[in-house]
Amino acid sequence: MNSIKNIVVSDIKGQEVKLGDFEGKVLLIVNVASKCGLTPQYEGLEKIYKAYKDQGFEVLGFPANEFLAQEPGTNEEIAEFCQSTYGVGFPMFSKIVVKGEGQHPLYKLLTEAIPVAEEMEDGKFKTLLKEKGLLTGESHDISWNFEKFLVNKKGEIVGRFAPDITPEDDMIISAINSELRK
Repeated sequence: MNSIKNIVVSDIKGQEVKLGDFEGKVLLIVNVASKCGLTPQYEGLEKIYKAYKDQGFEVLGFPANEFLAQEPGTNEEIAEFCQSTYGVGFPMFSKIVVKGEGQHPLYKLLTEAIPVAEEMEDGKFKTLLKEKGLLTGESHDISWNFEKFLVNKKGEIVGRFAPDITPEDDMIISAINSELRK
C-alpha cells in the first residue's frame, strides 16, 4: 500500500491528526531540524507553501533528531524557533523518529514506497556524507535532515528528493505543479 491516508501523527501541540484529512491536497513531507546546515531551507519551504497553498498544496514538517542530534529541542521550543526565525505557517508535527530503531510508521511507508531519492546532478551531498562517515543504515533510509517526499491528492507517495535539493528547485516545483494539475 502506497497511501499515507491511514497514518496517524501528532501535531506540534500533541493533537492527533489522520493524514487522510489532507486527501485532495498535494503534500511535501519533510523531516526538519533547527540546528542543521540545511535549516535555512525552512525559508524556502515557507515560500513555496505560501505560493501554492491556495491551489491545494501543503508542506508538512516533521522534526527529527537522528542526524548528529540537530533537533534537540522540545516540541514547544521547535514551534517557537520555526515561528520566530522563519515565520513558519505550514503544519508542523511532533518530533518523530525517521530512521532506525523506533522509526515512525509514516517514514517506514515513505522510504519503502520510494527507496531512492532523486539527487542533484553532481551528487556531491551524498558523497560528502559518505566521506564524513555520516551516511549510515540501509540504502532506502533517510540520508539526512530535509529529505522531501511528494504525495499526490490521493495520498500516494509519488516523489522523493535528496536533502540538498532546495524547496524552490525546478525539480521540486515542476513535480508540485504536475501533481496540482491532476
